[in-house]
Amino acid sequence: MAAAPHPLLTAARTLARDLLAPNAERVDRESVPAGHIEALRRSGLLGVGAPREYGGAGAPDAVVREVQEILAGACCSTWFVQTQHHSPVRMLAASRLPVRERLLRPLATGKLLAGIAFAHVRAFPRVPVRATADRGGWRFDGTVPWYTGWGLNDVMLLAGVSDAEEVVFAFAEAREQPGLRPSPPMRLAALTAARTVSLELDGLWLPGESVVLRTPREEFARVDLPRGTNASPAVFGVARAALDVLEEAGEGETARVLRSRLEEVRGRVYELAAHPVPHERIAERLELKTRAYDLMRAATTAAVVAGGGRAMGLDSPAQRLAREGLFLLVQGQTTDVRRAHLDALARI
Repeated sequence: MAAAPHPLLTAARTLARDLLAPNAERVDRESVPAGHIEALRRSGLLGVGAPREYGGAGAPDAVVREVQEILAGACCSTWFVQTQHHSPVRMLAASRLPVRERLLRPLATGKLLAGIAFAHVRAFPRVPVRATADRGGWRFDGTVPWYTGWGLNDVMLLAGVSDAEEVVFAFAEAREQPGLRPSPPMRLAALTAARTVSLELDGLWLPGESVVLRTPREEFARVDLPRGTNASPAVFGVARAALDVLEEAGEGETARVLRSRLEEVRGRVYELAAHPVPHERIAERLELKTRAYDLMRAATTAAVVAGGGRAMGLDSPAQRLAREGLFLLVQGQTTDVRRAHLDALARI
């Protein structure tokens, strides 16, 4: 007898079916509403991978990945806002600094929602945000090019690089304040609804007790490598949703062929994601990531083709999924990922 699904998978599917998917086109044209975040909070999904002793679910990685797939396939904008939350939770869970006791429980239970402002660290040797020790804390200066969830998040995990090439991660309140000024919301081809801004930092001072991690930049790069080289669960979520649209359009055979290929790649991607040494087999991870992109692109394109002219309407999920797929091609992109993807495209 098959085991019952994890309760959070059931919660994610219910939320996707009853709230996220029915409103996805409207949200895409407007903005992720606070009510969506409240629904995620009530469902327990904001603590899916958080430690049980701090109020989280402590779910296995396989469940965490599938939850992200379900949310991304239902409403990618909502997925993108909430997915930022899980990196700060993981970093706090691994920390032994005082900020853990102050923030881990409210984040694990969803009482607070966190965003992230550290992707720019990957630009080294450029240093978009400089961290400088100052008055028992840290001063941050520079520009965070992308920050998602502005107006929804309570706190942000901010990082800067010091003159000694140390990456300093610290928590700040996600609001305009002395030393922190947001841009107007960005207008994007996809996921404008996720409320993305840039942040100008001009002497933002954070106390020492807000720091969650200090690590050499080279060590950050080593640990960060598999984050970029593994295919995102969102890619499979959007592709699966597009194949559902394709089936509903009466193109079951095309959907069946593409779904079989997608599931084969998905299995291999997740097998590598569970590999005990995350920074090994990088070339294989990149190959599978670009293959996952190919299949997502085929699935979303097929949904548009099957819909014909109707697929161009803003009330059509096909065009929304196609644009979300374009966004996922560059979300979290690193130099290595870009090179591998372009090389793969040149071989078509």
